[in-house]
Amino acid sequence: MSTMEKFDLVVVGGGPGGYVAAIRAAQLGLAVALVEEKSLGGICLNWGCIPTKALLKGAEVGQTLRKAHNFGFEISDWNFDIARLVKHSREVSAQLSSGIEYLMRKNGVKVYAARARIESKGRLQLSLNNGDSLRLAAPHIVLATGARPRPLPGIMPDGEHIWTYFEALVPKEVPESLLIVGSGAIGLEFASFYADLGCRVTVVEAMQSCLPNEDASVAAEVTRSLSSRGVTFHSSTRLTSASVVGDSVVCELAGPSDAFSQLTVDKVLIAAGVIGNVEDLGLDNIGLEPSHGTIPVDEWCRTPVVGFYAIGDVAGGPCLAHKASHEAVLCIEALTGTDGTKPLNKTFIPRCTYCHPQIASMGLTEDGAKKSGRSVRVGHFQLRANGRALASGEADGFVKVIFDAESDELLGAHMVGADVTEQLQGFGIAHTLEATAHDLVHTVFAHPTVSEAMHEAVLDAAGIALHA
Repeated sequence: MSTMEKFDLVVVGGGPGGYVAAIRAAQLGLAVALVEEKSLGGICLNWGCIPTKALLKGAEVGQTLRKAHNFGFEISDWNFDIARLVKHSREVSAQLSSGIEYLMRKNGVKVYAARARIESKGRLQLSLNNGDSLRLAAPHIVLATGARPRPLPGIMPDGEHIWTYFEALVPKEVPESLLIVGSGAIGLEFASFYADLGCRVTVVEAMQSCLPNEDASVAAEVTRSLSSRGVTFHSSTRLTSASVVGDSVVCELAGPSDAFSQLTVDKVLIAAGVIGNVEDLGLDNIGLEPSHGTIPVDEWCRTPVVGFYAIGDVAGGPCLAHKASHEAVLCIEALTGTDGTKPLNKTFIPRCTYCHPQIASMGLTEDGAKKSGRSVRVGHFQLRANGRALASGEADGFVKVIFDAESDELLGAHMVGADVTEQLQGFGIAHTLEATAHDLVHTVFAHPTVSEAMHEAVLDAAGIALHA
């Protein structure tokens, strides 16, 4: 019989949900263990949010070099080394992962490098990476096992010609042509990155429009911008087969009305969403049934089995690191009875896509707000009318806000442009503090700033736009 160690709480998974849950639980005085099979920080830090942003920064530098003549610089010759950029991205991830190790020690969290499996209620069996086994006991167990790329039926990534985001993050060279399946955040970020490095990129999306989860005006603006840089988009189109022939991939596509076409590319990237890691967790040992690849939870992240909780991607969408971290805190505070804990309003979780131009949104789309039966007031402001954006050479994009015409409540905010992901939280804070359109109209925004476009969009919604 393997050794049994006891804790107040055990977290399975060391991503942005798991490690934050462990820290908050330790802060509240619990004896905490964290089990992570691979690297602390999870997919987000090691293979998602962080390394992709490092790569995209490199692409941004390339854009700056190409536009340097607008600012008086003539750069006649420069070279690009993809290996150096990839090395930088991996170093950033490694640095942050080691930082999480420090946080675990600082907060007294016991970390096990192992794979965990549920043995029974309050019991876990650990297969340690060193080959040993161990059992943990705790009245509270938080499952934060994350998600992985969703496979396409009949199309198997091989790591060489058919990629997932794992391979797309560490290319040995920039392919001449790339087919991306899926136009969500992952697909568009890689489309922007590879297009800026000179790759011919084609994006196919099974839904009727690309960026199906964004406001229609956002989708139109971003697809227009990326198309102007050579990206080809096909909506209502599915990849039905992909055959490796020599150094190429021959792709069969089914478009609208099932019209078939063929496309030959160097690489294929499957970016058609993710699915929760629910396999081999021993959920059947406690009678916990996953649904569509996720673990069902209530507003406090409690599963139907007492003592078990699930947070982050494995608990369902939206699959975002900040959603996982927020769920981690509210889950721990709820189970410890901490005062002031509130359920998560998933409608107003920020959604950010770091393609060029960036996308930042929260709340309802215009179509969604109207379908909810509300009477709405909508405001727009184009960045080409913003002095700071023009001076910076980044005038593509806009700000769009949606208010309830009766209550003046902010229902949605949608932004396209350079660094809008850094500005979106202004609308998030306004919504949390229940600021109305009237409140925002009378808020002073600094000049000259790109954020003035946010104010102008609000003024437009109120019918008193000054610069539009």
